[in-house]
Amino acid sequence: QYSPDSVAGADGQIDPTEVTFPGCSCRSSSCPAPQCPCLRRGHNYSGLCLRLEEQQRDQPFSRPVFECNSLCSCGEGCHNRLVQRGLQLRLQVFRTAAKGWGVRALEPVPRGAFVCEYAGEVLAFPEAHRRSQAQAPEEPNYIIAVREHLHDGRVMETFVDPTRVGNVGRFLNHSCEPNLFMVPVRVDSMVPKLALFAAVDIPAGEELTYDYSGRSHNFPAASREHGKPVEEEKSLRKPCYCGSRTCASFLPWDSSLFPTP
Repeated sequence: QYSPDSVAGADGQIDPTEVTFPGCSCRSSSCPAPQCPCLRRGHNYSGLCLRLEEQQRDQPFSRPVFECNSLCSCGEGCHNRLVQRGLQLRLQVFRTAAKGWGVRALEPVPRGAFVCEYAGEVLAFPEAHRRSQAQAPEEPNYIIAVREHLHDGRVMETFVDPTRVGNVGRFLNHSCEPNLFMVPVRVDSMVPKLALFAAVDIPAGEELTYDYSGRSHNFPAASREHGKPVEEEKSLRKPCYCGSRTCASFLPWDSSLFPTP
């Protein structure tokens, strides 16, 4: 079932559409950064692109992104409303040579531009774990586990499964040298939208990819499970066919969701 936005999972534990954030009282058509409480919470946009100077690879952290929400006084044209507007680009699902389905843009995509959301059922950990254990090894896994590490040591987890309900994001392939990167963007509540932005200028027709591990670049040993013997690890992993120069040979994975022999 196609859905442009994430929905509550079958377990009914998390409702991503619930409005829990208070709105700003800005009266201007586009909120000013120093005064708007939404913009003061974290990162913001420049025009229709995410500001990338704070998302560089050499920084140990990135600032959060909070958009103005449905309770804000600003208008729909506010520059702090981007991901919530949904898909604006012309994207095409196509058959790749070795990776099954893939996605490409039919128009150039500038660096920092919002491409699409990775939408699906938002699940609590028990249901995400149950579904992962029920999968056969040969079945494709679409469940993504996003962990955000807060400055006080807490870890926030978000699990999204587009297997049954989802959008075009489910067809995006992994690459160890991707041209997209994922950022959790919050609008109405602490349940984030998993937004994919262009890491570089992308020409029309080039396949759109991101690193399933969350990194901007991968290295041969970067996606290994610490403490597991290499041979045991290989028996559990799926091969990577991205073809990049720094290919790690296997797709990243999260062993906490999957059964082990």
